[in-house]
Amino acid sequence: MSRRVPRAVSLAASVAWGELRHDPARAALLGVRLLPEPVRRRTRPVERWLSSRARTTGPGAAPSAVRVSAPTGRPVCPVPGRVLHVVTNSLPFVHAGYTVRTQKLAEAQRAAGLDPHVVTRIGFPVTQGVVDASPLQTVCGVPQHRLLPVWLPYGQGPALARNAELAARLVARLRPAVLHAASDHGNGRVALALRETFGLPAVYEVRGFLEETWLTQDPTRSRQDPVYRMRRELETHCMREADLVLTLGAAMKTEIVARGVPAERVLIVPNAVDDTFLAPQPDGAGLRARLGIAPDEFVVGTVSSLTPHEGIGTLLRSGAELRRRGIRLRLLIVGDGPERVPLRRMAARLGLDDGTAMFTGRVPHTQVPYFHAVLDVFAVPRTDEQVCHLVTPLKPVEAMASGIPVLASDLTAIRELVKPEVNGQLIPPESPRAWADALETVLYSHKRRLEWGAAARAMVTRERTWARVATTTREAYRSLGCV
Repeated sequence: MSRRVPRAVSLAASVAWGELRHDPARAALLGVRLLPEPVRRRTRPVERWLSSRARTTGPGAAPSAVRVSAPTGRPVCPVPGRVLHVVTNSLPFVHAGYTVRTQKLAEAQRAAGLDPHVVTRIGFPVTQGVVDASPLQTVCGVPQHRLLPVWLPYGQGPALARNAELAARLVARLRPAVLHAASDHGNGRVALALRETFGLPAVYEVRGFLEETWLTQDPTRSRQDPVYRMRRELETHCMREADLVLTLGAAMKTEIVARGVPAERVLIVPNAVDDTFLAPQPDGAGLRARLGIAPDEFVVGTVSSLTPHEGIGTLLRSGAELRRRGIRLRLLIVGDGPERVPLRRMAARLGLDDGTAMFTGRVPHTQVPYFHAVLDVFAVPRTDEQVCHLVTPLKPVEAMASGIPVLASDLTAIRELVKPEVNGQLIPPESPRAWADALETVLYSHKRRLEWGAAARAMVTRERTWARVATTTREAYRSLGCV
């Protein structure tokens, strides 16, 4: 057995011991994740419940003090063009919009002549149940560095301090020219601590406003909650202290500037796609047949994390209304998340459990274009929450690149993507009848769907490729003297 396996097991044990004393939910969650996969498949409902419970308890619930102490070290002679991305998690262990963005951005930067490296949060992926993790892994040409100590301190403050210490050793060895941290604030504060030690510029990439997402996970929470206020304060601190702030869209930039960051220090680097989605659409007939979809049935679907603010319930209700109107319709819902079980129950109550509503679970990112090829319309039924008005999602950009017309909730951030009657349509959020009316109109107009899909693809090709985003980040680094 390799030396790294006992080290990983020791790390997992230290996490479990710390959580066992202070947070039984997190300890039990880790135990479930370390079960053999055949057993773990049978415990998915328990794992989802424990995951939800762990998010609201234990060391991660109440963020620690703002500043992470600068680790020991001395300034290095940086390698021009070398970038260290400081992130929470990454592929191949976590498949989500966040991890896809990290990987695709790094790959595009590499193609643009930069030298990107990725370092993940302390303990990852052992804390996800991967006990044979290696300190270095290369994913599609991008080095991924894992910080795997023998033990993990309990509590966010000590864990981030240890995170900074281990990352400092990596910085001393790699000698990057820029530290590029992606939200949340834990990564930003680690990067700021490393900047203090090594004198390197720190970029903070705001991929979301996670305090706003936190609000949507429980209807009893409010903006007066101390956890919300502290998380907002920590995010704002990272934005203000960074040498440069990157974000996904205009609505997000407006919010960041409103928090006191000069507009000239905030640069938009939007969500984008690569050639996988811009290639000619694959033939969806085979997948359509495997899913049991008849040739004369319309298919409306989405690819999404199944969380409350994604509004999938609105799509289910509108689908039930369309079936009552006699429209032969299938709903294809690709993805996973804490709402999957409640949504399946809702589908059953609405009479959609006869195969009308299909929940595929998460699929490999490389397979997403095949699911796009099955769709007539891509739906983004996000709710009327502040986070949805602010954050522009990645998944509809990928659908637009595939030439699929997008119908989406009429929200500020979505308006940056969807132009009504040009590449899609905007619909009042949380209104199943309005959604049913809009879907009925577009489903019965094949010509309109083709025109909107072509316009959507042209917009993405013109404005939202990872190659274009990589060029933007390269120029941003150049303005900081890093290239």
